[in-house]
Amino acid sequence: MQFYFAPMEGITGSLYRRIHCRHFPGTDRYFIPFLEPRDGMIFDAHDRRQIDPTENAGIPAVPQMLTNRADRFVAGARYLADLGYSEVNLNLGCPARTVVSRGRGAGFLARREELERFLDEIFDASPLSISIKTRLGVEDEGEFEALLTLYRRYPLTELIVHARVLSDQYKYPVRRAVFAQATEDAPWPVCYNGDLFSQSAVTQFQAQFPQTERVMLGRGLIANPGLVRECQTGVPLTAEELRSFHDDLLSAYQAQLSGERNVLCWMKELWFYWSCLFPGCKREYKAIRKAQTLSAYWDACNGLLSREPVTETGYSK
Repeated sequence: MQFYFAPMEGITGSLYRRIHCRHFPGTDRYFIPFLEPRDGMIFDAHDRRQIDPTENAGIPAVPQMLTNRADRFVAGARYLADLGYSEVNLNLGCPARTVVSRGRGAGFLARREELERFLDEIFDASPLSISIKTRLGVEDEGEFEALLTLYRRYPLTELIVHARVLSDQYKYPVRRAVFAQATEDAPWPVCYNGDLFSQSAVTQFQAQFPQTERVMLGRGLIANPGLVRECQTGVPLTAEELRSFHDDLLSAYQAQLSGERNVLCWMKELWFYWSCLFPGCKREYKAIRKAQTLSAYWDACNGLLSREPVTETGYSK
């Protein structure tokens, strides 16, 4: 089984990827979040930093682009090729309202003819291999059959399927019975994404879909940074490992960001997920959220970081 780390905007930036890879080796691919190619400069300063080879040294990183403009996609692919990348992932899965309203991400799935022209152009002109991450459709899971017919026209390196439609957002159960359509005589590898939050969930998925050898983990891997190892070896995350990971991240954010407030914003975002490792931590988690200084933050989280995490509960928010 291969394990991918899903792109999570605002969390899995280059700093996080480097530190996670160092503490928890074994993830097969890290996807770089939501690059937006533009006219002229191609990528802005933030995106250029994320794809800088020195920022991803030793990390199996795959850039992901978010656009509905074929000319911009091809220009971005050429830029990435010059940096030494061999593959780019097209995001047709993001359900964020600001993305969908501009006809990008999962919103592009509603424009089938335009999407077909786009794919014709990028597969004809891209210097890089192309993989796609998709949802099952926009409103109705019945849309997936037509999308698969379209995707089968192209030489994808792989198809990553988030097993929900756009209107589901992340609120409704995944539609694994529909995902099964993607695995039937697929001409390329298929990767599953959606609600694999614990080792037992991954084990159950493997039993249901033994032919699927690639899974993408997102929120579950943020919540339990040792989840890939736990799935591979059965060895769970320990308190010592989480504290070491936490301390390295905090030190790195302090070195990179300006002011305690910015550092706290990043760490509080992580605790939204990490809090699931500590059942009954409502009081401590509230104190972390309310902390306005690093001193108060340490007072709030120090006790939790001394406890052994309970990983099998899984992320469930």
